[in-house]
Amino acid sequence: MNQVCLIAKLPAAEGKGAELAEAFKAAFEHVNKEDGTRYYILHADAANADVLYVYEMYENQDAANAHMTADWFAPFGKSLAPFMGGRPEMTFLTPIVGKGL
Repeated sequence: MNQVCLIAKLPAAEGKGAELAEAFKAAFEHVNKEDGTRYYILHADAANADVLYVYEMYENQDAANAHMTADWFAPFGKSLAPFMGGRPEMTFLTPIVGKGL
């Protein structure tokens, strides 16, 4: 399999989880147009409202690179800064087997 996956943990500043989630929604107008992006899902941590997760799956490394180097990506990241409580933690994954792959 050539798919590339990523789980990003986004720590919000204290009490800013809902605002971070709302600001993050701006990414979807761009992501929905990306041909190589299979999944891009924002999750709330069920135990901590100030922690969000993003699950991402791309068709291949080129699609992941295109997403991360898109013209909109850097300004989008800067727009999240007022709501962030620390640096995102990124875990890159390689799928092995599963339903929907």
